[in-house]
Amino acid sequence: MDNVKVSGIKIAFLGTPEFAVPILDKLANSDFKPMTVFCAPDKPVGRKQIMTSPPVKTLAQKYNIPVFQPADKKELNRKLLAISHSLIITAAYGLILTQETLNIPQYGCLNIHPSLLPKYRGPSPIQNTILRGDTETGVTIMKMALGVDAGPIIANGKLLIANSKIMASELSQKLSLLGADLLLKILPDYLIGKIIPRPQDESQATDTKIIKKEDGRINWQNSAETIERQIRAYAPWPGSHTQIANGQSLIIKILESDILKENSSKPSGTIFITDNNQIAVQTSTGALIIKKLQLEGGRPLSAKEFLRGHQNIIGRQFT
Repeated sequence: MDNVKVSGIKIAFLGTPEFAVPILDKLANSDFKPMTVFCAPDKPVGRKQIMTSPPVKTLAQKYNIPVFQPADKKELNRKLLAISHSLIITAAYGLILTQETLNIPQYGCLNIHPSLLPKYRGPSPIQNTILRGDTETGVTIMKMALGVDAGPIIANGKLLIANSKIMASELSQKLSLLGADLLLKILPDYLIGKIIPRPQDESQATDTKIIKKEDGRINWQNSAETIERQIRAYAPWPGSHTQIANGQSLIIKILESDILKENSSKPSGTIFITDNNQIAVQTSTGALIIKKLQLEGGRPLSAKEFLRGHQNIIGRQFT
């Protein structure tokens, strides 16, 4: 693509969380540096409710790219109409674009989605990849249309999950980098009409849901394998937590775990010590070895550190 055409591409980048950061970073260091960046508004974070900027805003300011933080779809549309853009690129932005917004740019709106569409449409594809124990995933660049992640596909890239204990944050980083590289690879051909978007196979479509805080509660009636996957899928948010039955209302968040395949007659949720002196919890199938945990309001502790001050937990039940 020649310099005249590149300089004429006025790009708006829409993204908010960490997943979008590597994509914006690579765009900003290419011939396709965005003219504007749109992200969610700042929000209060933590116990002290400190107003915090989204990661994308922080990076955009580093590159001196103007940042807009519309509160809703109407404000987003007004801002985009006020500034002439020829292409919109989105990555985990947080708002579903209206048809009016999709009609604004000459070259349409492209979205980088962390799954091999039409599998895992919606807001939680990375978590679902881990929850279901998939060994392969990927990213899809699609031309946006009305409907959640239902637009025609421009390109996709596959990623083999070699680490069976991968955490959601690590998988997100890998997919983000893959998506950024794929985007820069296809943009020149896309912009001159060399790539014809192909429709998704609706018969293969699956949807994901918005993850809520209550989804992090551990159900000890599930198998050890299911719970171990949940812990990795929901880290760092909403986390996976539990409480002691008939005891304090103190919430315990489990940060790292492993699977003990031996079955026993103990009721699900029973806390015990293994032959290797590890803390374990009985589940419906196998037991869950707890490697790292965190008491509500406390710092992360190894299982050994925790046990030194909480010997009385052995034999009790999580609920």
